[in-house]
Amino acid sequence: MKRLRNLLITLGLIGGLSFAVAVPAGAINVIDNACKGGNKDTAVCKAQGDTAGPLVRSIINILLFVVGVISVIMIIVGGIRYTISNGDASQIKSAKDTVLYSVVGLVVAMLAYAIVNYVIAQF
Repeated sequence: MKRLRNLLITLGLIGGLSFAVAVPAGAINVIDNACKGGNKDTAVCKAQGDTAGPLVRSIINILLFVVGVISVIMIIVGGIRYTISNGDASQIKSAKDTVLYSVVGLVVAMLAYAIVNYVIAQF
């Protein structure tokens, strides 16, 4: 059960990174092209002028911030689980795995943040 949870967390983080890298460029181009046409009365175009880059950047940065916060919380939970394991080898391994996966998730979130902001800055 614990391995399944850790696997789901890892897959969620990888999926989030994939989404963060793949979506911004395409979404910005589609929305920009829609706003450049005669349909400038949509809410997205009114809110962002002729570009939706800041809107997409804000949404992705918020999602990545949430992933980072969850990673930090899981590091704390893993540390608490390690502390209260009372020397039980299986609980210690589980706690170490939780911390390891959380650190990996935090690193992935930071890299995704940097990549997204770099890609969006290029448009």
